[in-house]
Amino acid sequence: MFKQIMPLSLIVALRFFGLFIVLPVLSIYALDMPDATPFLAGLVVGGYALTQALFQVPFGLMSDKFGRKKVLFFGLVIFIIGSVIAALSDNIYMLLIGRFLQGAGAIGSVVSAMIADLVKEEERAHAMAIMGGTIAMSFAVAMIVAPIVGGNWGIDKLFWLTAILSIMAIGVLFTAVPQPPKIVHSYSEEESKFFDVFNDKALIRMYITFLFHSSIMTMAFFIIPIVMTHSVIDGGFGWAKAELWKVYLPAMIFGLVAMGPAAVFGEKYGKGREIFMISVATIFFGFIAMGFATTPWVFIVGVVLFFIGFNMFEPLLQSFVAKFAKVHQKGAALGVANTFAYTGIFLGGLLAGWLMQHYDRATLAMVVGGISILWFIWVATMPNPNNRGNVYLPLDLFDREKVASLTEHEAIVESYVNETEQIAVVKFNKDMIDEDEVRGMLS
Repeated sequence: MFKQIMPLSLIVALRFFGLFIVLPVLSIYALDMPDATPFLAGLVVGGYALTQALFQVPFGLMSDKFGRKKVLFFGLVIFIIGSVIAALSDNIYMLLIGRFLQGAGAIGSVVSAMIADLVKEEERAHAMAIMGGTIAMSFAVAMIVAPIVGGNWGIDKLFWLTAILSIMAIGVLFTAVPQPPKIVHSYSEEESKFFDVFNDKALIRMYITFLFHSSIMTMAFFIIPIVMTHSVIDGGFGWAKAELWKVYLPAMIFGLVAMGPAAVFGEKYGKGREIFMISVATIFFGFIAMGFATTPWVFIVGVVLFFIGFNMFEPLLQSFVAKFAKVHQKGAALGVANTFAYTGIFLGGLLAGWLMQHYDRATLAMVVGGISILWFIWVATMPNPNNRGNVYLPLDLFDREKVASLTEHEAIVESYVNETEQIAVVKFNKDMIDEDEVRGMLS
């Protein structure tokens, strides 16, 4: 599994490093541009997510139809073009165009679907945790590099670095990423309609969770650099831009540490819902600390709490969507989930910019607190994805038609064939039946 997942994780990490590396300094850089306002700065921070949201589902559907690797290449090329335009920008509107194009290379759902193709469901959380870990490591490095490079040589160098790393990602794609297996499912064209991904209530709950998770992330990255670098008179703490790594690095370390237990308890012990609830509560207290802190150290404690809560979600979000979605829906469902995520990033940037332009960080913290209360109730009442199990059946021992006929039983969620590995996979409801009973139905 590790050999299959690491090249994909590296591609995602390189791309996300390009997005992360500008986040710690982008809002203060955008505010220094001619004609800039806090609202436009918020649009620059979250603007790429608007086009990400628009293109996630088309990219997911295209990957289902034309193949994952081709669509990954196409998305990376668009991302490179956007990075170059952003690097060359000399006004906030050109910067916005570059950010919009960066977002149009919407490969997140494609990579997640490819991992779901390559890895058995029982190992998927581990695979997602590996990918999440590489993203988190790229995030940690970006938090250190961004303030130093951006503060001393300008943010344009960060965008050029992003373009170079994306070219490297294309090299990894064609030299190290394996071809995904050929999957044959029993669903008809009528049963495979796109809008079916909105009929599953569990998937809808995950979509909204993606929305809240991402919007609150953008709000955090909007206010952290502004509050830390603005003067005391302007309500900040007067730190230098190049010192921001001292805030982000410890927060990221605590966040990375939190990911491991979250993945273990969420998947191995079936406590995903409880992990989500703890995460939301931690984010709530983190924002309250950031919103009402009167010293930089209390503010930094709030940042650390936010990162812990935010990162606890990471190894579980994509995995849970893939569990709830049927095999023929994975690309589309993950595309919809990522659309909600990037819509959240866009709306979070706009809302943070508007609140900081018209009110203050305490107001922003109270708004996030209200969202967190609703979010907590939302995840507390969601179903548990761990009540579904899988049986893997070698095709040389079991008849395909007999396996396909199992879907007529109410306890069988779906069945499909992995032609590459020559196995049939039967997904069942563990609350109604066990693996031995599934095998017994084929005897």
